Amino acid sequence: MSAMPQEDDLALETEIVWLEDPTCLDYVRQALDKVKTRRGKPRYERGGRLIGYSNLAPTAPRSADSGLFARRTFYLLPHDRPNHPGDPNCPYGVGAPLEAVDPQTVKARQVGHKTPRSQLGV
Repeated sequence: MSAMPQEDDLALETEIVWLEDPTCLDYVRQALDKVKTRRGKPRYERGGRLIGYSNLAPTAPRSADSGLFARRTFYLLPHDRPNHPGDPNCPYGVGAPLEAVDPQTVKARQVGHKTPRSQLGV
């Protein structure tokens, strides 16, 4: 399960861990996923690849309804522009998916944002 994160969802984040250099990417997709652990690489069940994730404080509570922890993941799907640099036929040659953010705006406890870089690939 994933959802778009809101600032209140991120209050107990302690760090963002990047598995790839985010400065090489003009956008990543950002989601709030329910996972079994507070820390460490979460299970990734989408197509494409996991680019990064958040770790939570040891005091972060489990969700009352699912018993899982809400953590952010950052990922790219196979058809995303960062996977096809310079390809004018890429579905996101201009613009970006709804959940896309510029990885340079991502910080622990702060929702990432779109920028001209993430929208235009500049």
